[in-house]
Amino acid sequence: QVQLVESGGGLVQPGGSLRLSCAASGDYFSIYSVGWYRRAPGERRDLVARISSTGDINYADSVKGRFTISRDNAKNLVYLQMNGLKPEDTAVYYCNVADTYWGQGTQVTVSA
Repeated sequence: QVQLVESGGGLVQPGGSLRLSCAASGDYFSIYSVGWYRRAPGERRDLVARISSTGDINYADSVKGRFTISRDNAKNLVYLQMNGLKPEDTAVYYCNVADTYWGQGTQVTVSA
């Protein structure tokens, strides 16, 4: 069983930056893929960024060039650096491990 705790969300103005963190419990973290997803009000949960156990990364088209996902296997941490934030990035952001385990989510609000 893997437990995930996200942090780093908040309110930011358009053009600002935030860094989300996800701390994972359990062993064998390095063999799993990890990812960030988001759900805007009234919409489905969609992939934002994902990094495989071998380091392959893919991003949603809407965040390419602005967001960066990274992982620290020694500390069981996953990060999402978000730059150039836009109001349409407003959503609850969820951490995912092994395409199976989910965190509770952290709210990101981009507003002037």
